[in-house]
Amino acid sequence: MAGFCRNPRAAAQAPAREGARARKADGGSFMSAAPDFTATPAFAVAGPAEQRVPFVFNSPHSGRFYPPRFLAMSRLDAAAIRRSEDCYVDELFGGAVALGAPMLAANFPRAYLDVNREPWEFDPRMFAEPLPPYANTRSARVAGGLGTVPRLVGEGQEIYPGKLPLAEAVMRVETVYKPYHEELRRLLSRTHAAFGVAVLIDCHSMPASVRAGDAAIRPDFIVGDRFGTACAPALTEAAIAILIGMGYNVAHNKPYAGGFITEHYGRPAQGLHALQIEVNRGLYLNERTYEPTVGFAPLAADMTRFCAEMMAVPDRLIEPDAPPLAAE
Repeated sequence: MAGFCRNPRAAAQAPAREGARARKADGGSFMSAAPDFTATPAFAVAGPAEQRVPFVFNSPHSGRFYPPRFLAMSRLDAAAIRRSEDCYVDELFGGAVALGAPMLAANFPRAYLDVNREPWEFDPRMFAEPLPPYANTRSARVAGGLGTVPRLVGEGQEIYPGKLPLAEAVMRVETVYKPYHEELRRLLSRTHAAFGVAVLIDCHSMPASVRAGDAAIRPDFIVGDRFGTACAPALTEAAIAILIGMGYNVAHNKPYAGGFITEHYGRPAQGLHALQIEVNRGLYLNERTYEPTVGFAPLAADMTRFCAEMMAVPDRLIEPDAPPLAAE
């Protein structure tokens, strides 16, 4: 199964190999996403003048620029297609930048491309041509219609009226997905080189209807660390304690333990920690109109405080116990 891998050197080489195979599968060339992102770039980094802390924030699903070409391809209207969007999460956590940490945020929408997946999680039902052999067609996410190029949004709504050309999906991976992950790797490698450790906070939101365990319990936040494999336990425990101390109801790993990004970049033994934070949209958003509610400003203030308290966690709690990650 092709994809970014947990070995840094192999991860740097894998995209080139996959790109060559993708070009071959597509007749030797693929389109560019440039027409979709001319005035608005596909993603952007907000950074302090000087990075002062070993934290990197990432908001991969809050993109809200829907390219006209993409909207024309979809069977959904401009409101329905936003059902999978992590609305305004980049703004909720934006206070981290003033505290000294960079933030990478997507401008492209999750319905267009999901970078919290392997690069080639493709659903064969979506495409007019057979998929290349290295595509992962059997993951649970693909089965649910939520692969790298999603088939569905929201409560099972089909995005496209018919099949897509394979070239369309290859283009999105080659010219948006891969550059996004290259930028994220660069931020983490630079942070690790400067501080000897790097902490990735992967920022998401979830529908207000989500429940954790007991159906009567509605979590305000879910902290995911891939069941302890992506982050030092002390850091996870600190995140949960900070949020509980603010009066929030917090779940751990259920029902969201972290996606591809958390699993892929979290290597705590090498001083690279990844933690996924899911925010309940009911705290700050009208899910029908996609407009922020009166809860947005106080929640954003709490998230800035959360970031500050996480950054104050003692270094000894997140020090690696193996040789450090080499900068790529």
